[in-house]
Amino acid sequence: MSTRESILAAVLKNQPPASPLPDISAFQGTDQDIVARYRAVFTGIGGSVFEVENFAEINDRIRENFDATKRILTTLPGLAGYFEQLSTTADPRTFDDVELAVIEAQLAVAENGAVWLPEQRMGQRIIPYICQHLAVVVPVATIVPTLHEAYAQIGEGDYGFGAFIGGPSKTADIEQALVMGAHGPITMTVFILK
Repeated sequence: MSTRESILAAVLKNQPPASPLPDISAFQGTDQDIVARYRAVFTGIGGSVFEVENFAEINDRIRENFDATKRILTTLPGLAGYFEQLSTTADPRTFDDVELAVIEAQLAVAENGAVWLPEQRMGQRIIPYICQHLAVVVPVATIVPTLHEAYAQIGEGDYGFGAFIGGPSKTADIEQALVMGAHGPITMTVFILK
């Protein structure tokens, strides 16, 4: 038996007994006014929120708030008629000029304003980080009150990569001056789709 194997065998032999997981039911949130809570938190961390009825309204809001003459990508078939459809096979280096990326979240968390984006929803991993501005479509039924409930939903998911993104990129590390877009999008907009 090698040294490595003897160490691992000793560790395995000396494991503590299994204990039940703690009860976290006290951390369950309420769905009461969940959209208003999400809006308040997300705008508080520097994002913008629009409640919309359909993709045509999303298109109108984008054209009102962003420069539509620049490159706008989307992963959503419902917006493909308005904007460039993202190709999942394109070379990621071709995305260096993306002004706005529009993608759909799997869920959103009212507690902290974050959205959960698994790789399948991103199109390509780089998209939510390389664009100048990020817009995320969140169906209203996918907003959960707390991170505990979000993890309960995504814990059994089949994905290789995913990320919670909460608001535009920002830092205040240098001289305590707030810098937006330090290592990601300058702005982040959420469209809550009713």
